Amino acid sequence: MKALFVQKGSIVRKIWGRADTCLFIFAGAAAEFALNKAVDWLYFTGRLPADPLGRLFSTVTYAHKIIFSEEDAALRAIDQITAIHKDVEKNRDAQIPDWAYRDVLFLLIGYSISSFELLDRKLSDAEKAEIFNVFYRVGVRMQLVGLPGNFTEWMVMREDHLQQNLNSSEFTIDLYHQYKKHLGAIRFVILKQVQLQLVPLRVKKMLPIDKITWSIPFIWLYKLFKAIKLEGPLKNALLPSKYKAEINKLDVDVVNGE
Repeated sequence: MKALFVQKGSIVRKIWGRADTCLFIFAGAAAEFALNKAVDWLYFTGRLPADPLGRLFSTVTYAHKIIFSEEDAALRAIDQITAIHKDVEKNRDAQIPDWAYRDVLFLLIGYSISSFELLDRKLSDAEKAEIFNVFYRVGVRMQLVGLPGNFTEWMVMREDHLQQNLNSSEFTIDLYHQYKKHLGAIRFVILKQVQLQLVPLRVKKMLPIDKITWSIPFIWLYKLFKAIKLEGPLKNALLPSKYKAEINKLDVDVVNGE
């Protein structure tokens, strides 16, 4: 049997094997992407403003593919991501900042933790370290420089990145207009409420949205429906039809050894 990139039984496979958790990771990423000082790189290709949900969802699905692949296939997927970014750099005749690469890796770690804890339970320090280690290996394969060596160092660097690399700009405003346009009014309201539950305080303060949180009872209701396995119709009603099939494919049967 070929080696897996992430071993069966890992908390990372449990987190990323659930479509709803992946969607919450997506929601957190959507907020932070909009504030990142390097978001102009995503505007350069034209893909982000044209299809912000698809562009952000592709980041989540790539991560999902890596986590549930055999080692060799995962490494090929990581190399493909690296090659795509190198092509963008070549076309723009400039280099994506090292910190921008780290930011994307950092937010995947951060929202893996906060999304699972919001929907399920608190994670142990060992589980958080395991999440860090998986994405650290992704960063090493991408040849990223300046990576933290462990989860404790990551927490320090994560906070520094949040303070130094975020900015509310015209791109932020435009992206939120695009989110509303592509999601529709009701789903857009839900997105913003989920973001308020997930994102760090620094991000929350900078978001161009109303800061009033009223969604906690609804999250508890969803968790109740999930516990009695009735969350399917509710979840499907909230999914954009364009991505419904793709999102449902993110559910992996981790209980039976996937």
